[in-house]
Amino acid sequence: MLQSVYMEDYKDRFYNVYNNLPLGVRDEVILVIGGEPVSWKIVKLEVDNNTPLSKEMLEKLVSLGFI
Repeated sequence: MLQSVYMEDYKDRFYNVYNNLPLGVRDEVILVIGGEPVSWKIVKLEVDNNTPLSKEMLEKLVSLGFI
């Protein structure tokens, strides 16, 4: 339950940052997951679809201080 509360907070934080990014910045690579580059747009797709990978992405964004 507590972990779910953190994930909802991370999602809110992500959407707040994402919605304020200039459109061009959304295509920039911000993470590397499994050796693959990941942009803001890819993270948004994963978060929108609530995939298991979105949890890892959100946690990395928080640890890097991006959200």
